[in-house]
Amino acid sequence: MSTAILTGPPVPGSSLDGDLRSLGFDVRVASGPHETGTLLAAVPAGERVAVVDPRFVGHLHALRLALTDPRFPAAAAPGALTAQSEARPALARALTGAPVGVRGADAATADGATTAPAAENLPDALADALDADGVAVHRPQLGTLVAAVPADAEAAHAARAAVAAVDDEAVRLRSAVKAHDGFFTTFCISPYSRYIARWCARRGLTPNQVTTASLLTALVAAGCAATGERAGYVAAGVLLLVSFVLDCTDGQLARYSLQYSTMGAWLDATFDRAKEYAFYAGLALGAARDGDDVWALALGSMVLMTCRHVVDFSFNEANHDATANTSPTAALSSRLDDVGWTVWLRRMIILPIGERWAMIAVLTALTTPRIVFYALLAGCAFGALYTTAGRVLRSLTRKAKRTDRAARALADLADSGPLAELLARLLRGRTGAVGPLYVAVLGAVVMIAGAVFVPFGDARLIAVAAIYVVTAGLAVARPLKGALDWLVPPVFRAAEYTTVLVLAVKADADGALPAAFGLVAAVAYHHYDTVYRIRGGTGAPPAWLVRTIGGHEGRTLVVTVLAALLASRGNDFTLALTALAVAVALVVLVESIRFWVSSGAPAVHDEGETA
Repeated sequence: MSTAILTGPPVPGSSLDGDLRSLGFDVRVASGPHETGTLLAAVPAGERVAVVDPRFVGHLHALRLALTDPRFPAAAAPGALTAQSEARPALARALTGAPVGVRGADAATADGATTAPAAENLPDALADALDADGVAVHRPQLGTLVAAVPADAEAAHAARAAVAAVDDEAVRLRSAVKAHDGFFTTFCISPYSRYIARWCARRGLTPNQVTTASLLTALVAAGCAATGERAGYVAAGVLLLVSFVLDCTDGQLARYSLQYSTMGAWLDATFDRAKEYAFYAGLALGAARDGDDVWALALGSMVLMTCRHVVDFSFNEANHDATANTSPTAALSSRLDDVGWTVWLRRMIILPIGERWAMIAVLTALTTPRIVFYALLAGCAFGALYTTAGRVLRSLTRKAKRTDRAARALADLADSGPLAELLARLLRGRTGAVGPLYVAVLGAVVMIAGAVFVPFGDARLIAVAAIYVVTAGLAVARPLKGALDWLVPPVFRAAEYTTVLVLAVKADADGALPAAFGLVAAVAYHHYDTVYRIRGGTGAPPAWLVRTIGGHEGRTLVVTVLAALLASRGNDFTLALTALAVAVALVVLVESIRFWVSSGAPAVHDEGETA
């Protein structure tokens, strides 16, 4: 339940009372600041409370944006303030000593005009007091929406005219769509999916329900692909597109109705990858029914896609709060974006999720799984090279000073286990001038080369893995603050995933590649989970979890030992990989579910893959 306190009697003829009730607020009326404090104290501590000036004139969606967004402890628009439980103590303090009328409310109108300062505008004074008390008050961008506290009848008439001039629902529908998205999503999906989102909202459906429907549709699509028949492939392609429409709809529904939640953050953050990788597995199963083994291509596609995402995540975390002049490369990128058509071209060539799923769906319906994977590998490899090269150039030309927070985030993304942690402690201060990235690249090259060239089952591969463990410890023995140190986590991902892929191929045992696919999928889930926890501001998964599943170096060492010990018994190697995949999946899933359904998880909505 939420309570809205009007700081005075409602203005005759105003719809404010009804608007607040339609947003789920129990409306109470105070006669002044003192009674406002009394009413506030009577509201249970765990409930959201809003303080609204009774003279408020504006759009309903302006009130919705200001008062109902669950992601912010406190938020405000002219004449309206809300505080959730964590900001309630500060609001109570502000209410006992707030200087009434210290600032007037600026009215955000369609033509950008503002009203004159309003006397005794208590909500605005309280918002200033909360800011001064250290509480971050979110003030949403209203755009053409109106929110005003008119000072006199003339200003009230002008504000009401501004409200009538702007279609509140059209703004709400438009703002439900992400501002920056891919070409396919923007022009082929969003023009109608926003209306599906509104239809869902009006029938009481939640974003989580739509997200789940998208997952189930994708799993059915994967099952159709697994039949190995042309009709199944056609149905799979169609259903994959339907799943993507629903995937766009869930985010638009969340923005349309401001239904952000901890569970929604977890579902949206993980289901996209689950859907795509399940579809890869379905294609591989379907191809196997036709006598074509493409499991290596399916696993290679998952490895490439995950490593590409880690590049994105690591670069963004490294530069999240870096301070320096903008690089020439970034300036050139901004100038290209001003050209217009280059924006869409640059978004399309990196094969974002919309273009990628459309390509997969069409090729699945018309060709074979092998062709799908060839196209996917080629397109994603080009996109990865393009984006990585641009980010390397930005990093080299932008002499940014990396913060301790960025270094901590990169260390968390590195996913170092107990062996690397122990070596890092022993070697700290003794690493010399060699940068972490160079050490990480050396270890990755040695590990991958060993997996490729050392005969399967040769004990020398264990020595190669031991070298990789040492370099993994060396790479994180000092803070990752170098210009290119954000590449360390993706280098580790490439080394671990590629080693598993190569050894599964060389094992030449029934089921080895599907088992390796399951292992990499389980580990990749852990890495995505780490990313979204960091994005939510709650830090990496607990240290015990990383230590339990061994870290990247520990898992790589275990897989190489299994390959050496079980080389003569291929089926045993498959069983060992399967058992390892199940164990990792159980541990990370249980902890992930526990975290994301807990009250400490961030109430954010993931905006999806960067276009």
